[in-house]
Amino acid sequence: MTVVQSVEHGTSHVRGGLNLDAIIIGAGFSGLYLLHKLRDELKSNVKVFEAEPDIGGTWHANRYPGARVDCPAPHYAYSSKKIWQSWTWSERYPSQPELKSYFEHVDRILHVRNDCIFNSEVNSSTFDKVSGRWTVQTADGKVATAKYLLVAVGFASKPYLPDWQGISSFQGPIFHSAKWPEGGVDVKGKKVAVIGTGSTGIQITQEWAKEADETFLFQRTPNLCLPMAQQRLDVPKQEKSKFNYEHMFTYCVSTFGGLEYEPTPRNTADDSPEDREALYEKLYKDGGFKFWFNNYQDLLFDATANRAAYDFWARKTRSRISDPVKKDLLAPLEPPHPFGAKRPSLEQDFYEQVDKPNVHIIDTKRNPVVEVRPQGIVTADGNLHEIDIIAVATGFDAFTGGLKRLGLKGTDGIVLGERWRNGVTTNLGMTVSGFPNMFLPYSLQAPTAFANGPRIIEMQGNWIASIICKMENEGVKSLVATREAERAWSDEVNALANMSLLPQANSWYMGSNIPGKPVQSLNYIGGLPTYGARCAKAIEQDFRGFVKE
Repeated sequence: MTVVQSVEHGTSHVRGGLNLDAIIIGAGFSGLYLLHKLRDELKSNVKVFEAEPDIGGTWHANRYPGARVDCPAPHYAYSSKKIWQSWTWSERYPSQPELKSYFEHVDRILHVRNDCIFNSEVNSSTFDKVSGRWTVQTADGKVATAKYLLVAVGFASKPYLPDWQGISSFQGPIFHSAKWPEGGVDVKGKKVAVIGTGSTGIQITQEWAKEADETFLFQRTPNLCLPMAQQRLDVPKQEKSKFNYEHMFTYCVSTFGGLEYEPTPRNTADDSPEDREALYEKLYKDGGFKFWFNNYQDLLFDATANRAAYDFWARKTRSRISDPVKKDLLAPLEPPHPFGAKRPSLEQDFYEQVDKPNVHIIDTKRNPVVEVRPQGIVTADGNLHEIDIIAVATGFDAFTGGLKRLGLKGTDGIVLGERWRNGVTTNLGMTVSGFPNMFLPYSLQAPTAFANGPRIIEMQGNWIASIICKMENEGVKSLVATREAERAWSDEVNALANMSLLPQANSWYMGSNIPGKPVQSLNYIGGLPTYGARCAKAIEQDFRGFVKE
């Protein structure tokens, strides 16, 4: 075996083959937590294969202007005392550069880079029934085998690009938000276009509108943004509050979304109009996701309740926009979809920025893009919008896209993408029948998109480590989900979603943002506590829902 040492990170890059206990794909929050659990606690021989040149996952790749997390500090972080005791945050909602610095800090404490193999895009992962091991290959020829395969690529690792006629003819630069250049993009004096109004599009527009000569925002559906209520954080106050961190992290796992608040435990109609307005005002003023996650418990389950919340949001938002046309495009009187059925983005001054006369909103639902020419973008009305730079913020083929490109092949020789051609099925969102010893943390059919990332990541990581520990202690060669358990879990995930208003929106929550993708719930909306209890049962009841050999 030939090993080449990386001068910068001291990482082993393998050209021959590696025989390991476990292979982890992805060096973001989830992959690094699993590395720590298996390597440091179970003393397993583990390596992480990462397509990017460094750790950080989505926070390495997504370095577009304005990129920041929508869960607050210190909650959006690992719960390990040895990490947080020597770290403080500068903002309530940290930016991408600060999160990169946080990963540097994590590496100083846990030395995770030592076991990461960078610039290694996995394109083949095959399970051998005879040996009971996975063989993983990368695009540049690296090979490794292991008993366990942990696929930690997250839910937003496969960018989606619109298939527009003539897009390759555009004479200026085009950047997808997930492939942003390291040195940034200078837009001063330029005419720029932002395609899409998901969280990325909101953040880019918010920044570019401050610098560009003209900004064109191509919007299919308005984003029902909430005020971020960003704050600078005081270091001495943070240090004083650390006495409560252990309790805080423990408590957050007991809440629906892994934050320090729950849905208000009553229905919208239980309150008088005056009390309802007072609650709405407080949640809106507090900022962040409180108007979404801390609102009445029937917000996502009752259309009348949802409309009341939307009408309040629309009034507040319309009051910030002076242009009457933009007012109707950005905060229409009739809701484009139920509030919260699509993820609301957090904004700081988005509505003030797009209200400026040099920012133009193109309503692509009524006036779609028909082609791209060297000089710009042509819409159905025949107008050529002259553009110098295009930012593509059309999101991702969420959950399944990143998994399908890994060439995952199970015991029947069928790749995962083909297996899921008509829809996904999993057991507990982490295992798939026919794919023994493979685990999918922070992925589909789990509370992933409805929870604070690090809390669900640690919950699932602890469960995976416990499963592996139990297997090793009992001499279990392989463990695979049963078809029956898989169907039952998938039916439960979809049944919960169908009780809600989520299916009424075309969103990545349901897979409906990708043409031709099966529409189904890709998230479990039962909350972290219920999900954690269901996972624990599988261990307590001797691998319930699995077959072991």
